[in-house]
Parts: sequence; C-alpha cells; structure tokens
Amino acid sequence: MRKLKLQVQMTVDGFIGGTHGEMDWLTFDWDDELKKTVAEITESIDCIVLGRKLAQGFIPHWASHPDEPGAEIFNTTKKVVFTRTLDSSEWDNTVLAKGDLVEEITKLKQRDGKDIIAYGGATFVSALIQHGLIDEFHLFINPAAIGSGLAIFKELDRKQDLVLGKATAFACGIVVLRYVLKRA
Repeated sequence: MRKLKLQVQMTVDGFIGGTHGEMDWLTFDWDDELKKTVAEITESIDCIVLGRKLAQGFIPHWASHPDEPGAEIFNTTKKVVFTRTLDSSEWDNTVLAKGDLVEEITKLKQRDGKDIIAYGGATFVSALIQHGLIDEFHLFINPAAIGSGLAIFKELDRKQDLVLGKATAFACGIVVLRYVLKRA
C-alpha cells in the first residue's frame, strides 16, 4: 500500500501559521543540503494531496515560477484538492475530491503507484492527523517561536505514537524531523 507523507513547516512551539495565517517566521535561506532533503522526500511520490485553501496559492505559485527549484515536480505531479466549495478544477493535472476524507485517502493509498505527499493548512492537515491517515511526518522546524497560532495536532482525541526515523539540523537553523506513525 502507498504511504501518505506530510511535509510541513512549523515553528519551534508547534504552529504552522500565526493566528491569522501569518508566515513571517519562515526561514528562507535554505542551503543545497536542505533543498536536497526536499528532493529526496518528493522523489518517491506521484501524487500530491492538498486542502483547498492552500491549493489556491500553492498551484498558481508553482505554475508561475517554473524555474524555481522543485517547481517541476509540483507542476507535473497529479494533484488532488480536497474541497467542499469548488465545483471544478481550474488547474492543470488536478482533480477535486469532494467525498469523505478517510474514504478518499484510503482509495488513493490502495491504488498502484508511488507514495503520496500532503500539503495543507491547519484544518486539512489536522483532519489527516486526527484520522491517523499520515504514515510519515516530515516536520521542518523553523528557528522561531510565535506563542500562538494555527496548530495541527490540537484535534487529536487519542495518543498517536511516532517513531523517529531521522533528525537533521541545517545551517539555516531548520531541523527536519522524520517520524513514522507506529501502527498497532
């Protein structure tokens, strides 16, 4: 079965955005080693799942910046956008998922192919985590604390055990933690 990976930027105190979604805490001076890590995470995927809110910025950004590192994979890989409000996709190589999140993700995982990666805002990512759908967490911990904001683990109603696969510190101050969900 395919794995669902999550790649997400976070603050040291566990937020993926400020109270109003601010991202001014992100570290952008990535060195070649950090860029290589992202390439390694995405080389084993052939599908990207996104929440609608992030998709509306993510997909047009990469489409309009085709020469940026990583743009090729984000532009050419099939995307599935989870939405309750959109009726059609305006983006190339993108389909909409309007059904039950657990059922839709389970169907994607059961199809033949490479792994799947999830990107999204707090609501979408929280739902994936709450339902135990994430198999592998790639947490990019940025060297900033903001005190409050958008969290992705607050909706958990039970403990999820994670196994540390790798922890790597980079010169810019970001630490990438790779955890695997420990299944019963």
